[in-house]
Amino acid sequence: MNCPKILISSAFSAGLACVSVAAFPSLAYADKFQTCVKSFWPAAKRAGVSWDTFERATAGIAHDQEVIESAKYQPEYKKPMGEYVERAISPKRLSMGQQKLIEYGPLLEQVEAKYGVDKHIVLAIWGVESNYGTNKGDKQVIQSLMTLACSGVKSKFARGQIVSALKILQHGDTDPVHFMGSWAGAMGHTQFIPTTYSAYAVDFDGDGRRDIWDTIPDALGSTAAYLRKSNWIPGQTWGYEVKLPKSYTAKSYKRGTMRTIASWQAAGITRANGQPFPRPGDKAQLLSPDGRNGPSFLVLNNFRSILRYNNADSYALAVGHLADRLAGYGPFVQSWPTSENRLSMEQRMELQRHLIALGHLEGEVDGIIGSGTLEGVRSYQRSKGLAVDGYPTQTILKALRAEAPALPPAGAPGSTASIPAAQTVPGQAAPASAAQPQYVPQQAVAPAQPGPANAGQPQYIHPQGAVPQPNTQQLLAPAQPPMAQPQATQPKAVQPQPARPQAPQQQVAAEYSPPGHRNAYAIIPIHPQPAQQAQPAQVLPGQAGASSYSRSASDVPPAQAN
Repeated sequence: MNCPKILISSAFSAGLACVSVAAFPSLAYADKFQTCVKSFWPAAKRAGVSWDTFERATAGIAHDQEVIESAKYQPEYKKPMGEYVERAISPKRLSMGQQKLIEYGPLLEQVEAKYGVDKHIVLAIWGVESNYGTNKGDKQVIQSLMTLACSGVKSKFARGQIVSALKILQHGDTDPVHFMGSWAGAMGHTQFIPTTYSAYAVDFDGDGRRDIWDTIPDALGSTAAYLRKSNWIPGQTWGYEVKLPKSYTAKSYKRGTMRTIASWQAAGITRANGQPFPRPGDKAQLLSPDGRNGPSFLVLNNFRSILRYNNADSYALAVGHLADRLAGYGPFVQSWPTSENRLSMEQRMELQRHLIALGHLEGEVDGIIGSGTLEGVRSYQRSKGLAVDGYPTQTILKALRAEAPALPPAGAPGSTASIPAAQTVPGQAAPASAAQPQYVPQQAVAPAQPGPANAGQPQYIHPQGAVPQPNTQQLLAPAQPPMAQPQATQPKAVQPQPARPQAPQQQVAAEYSPPGHRNAYAIIPIHPQPAQQAQPAQVLPGQAGASSYSRSASDVPPAQAN
């Protein structure tokens, strides 16, 4: 992590050297982190990992505070379902998916023919997980997992992944420099975590390597193989949007109750588009996150298969609906309730101008909440010691209004924001320059204190077992992040001015659940029920490789089929 300009200037003005405060608050903690890292050597050795592989994989890694921040914020669990689904199925993602459907149509047909998983579902997972490969993650997998394992935040999950990750390197599927992924160690185009990769990834193109990082056939084939192993039933949909009866209340039905669709119909539930259910004998459960105020769904077996990929209803619903949209069907019939905490276009533009004025964002004001604006909000939250989630809310906007210089009325979307001159306060001299207003810090940046004085710092785990002496001649070259994708007129986040001391992080006891931004999961039992024997894909005589997935207008699409 580069040292922000504001920290550099503050550090030198205080006679201090800037030492990646976000990564390590002190050398003492750096030593504890390295001790924790080496404690994994005995388990790695028992799994067949050589010392050379272990040393190259762990050389130069450091505690990454951004990993901890991301671990404590997963949008599919933190945000209302409607907000998450709408952001997951943005016009840009839908348009890009339609292009990918044409570009990789033959490949997707082959994947569907082999595994019986709807090609639109596979494509939708690719879109939600990595935006079709444009955001595969820029963090070193071993460093991210070691940070989690040694910090106490989702450490049980991470400790279960580290040896599997090291075995991937030992096997030669990739090398340490290119072993990149998300904050949780999720990797490649469709974001497999190491244990899932080891158990389910496939060599779809037959070149002898299971390369989910750079080989799209392997990534999409692995996704379909994993879903099929997760009891995907070929030829069936994931669910149907439904209309609730007037007698419905929140206590009408117990969550997770599986009933035949015919039984749900007898209770007064109908399809939202007025069409009949194609197979009344199928079993489903009711998913009604907002009751009569928003869309409701009867979700089937394949919805639970998607949950095996990411155990969040918001995620599975986003994947299912994006797949239907890619197949040519329209949006949900019923609208999601609007949260009072969401920002209008004018408010989003105002928020961007405030972030620019306070030095947390640079670029043009366009009202689009993209990666630059989200990072700008995170930068502001860090400077204030707030919970870092990057989400622009009314609360954040009010705080910015109270702090930022006065701004002129919002311009039209897409216009370039002009930064106003600093406002003159009665009784004070006018500023000497008409340049952009500078945010004046109320506190100087204090140097981090080493050792036990930092009570809020993670407590690292001590080693178990002897560790060979490291070979100092074998050092890992710094990993290079993927090439950044150009984003026209998208605001770009900059470091805060000034940087404020961050509030102590609280450990989270909850175990790892798939995020957003983007993870595949190992085996997670979801609503156990009697096993259903899935029929293998069949190839008709004379049609080698033909798909057996029968897409009828009354069957597959859950809400829009006529």
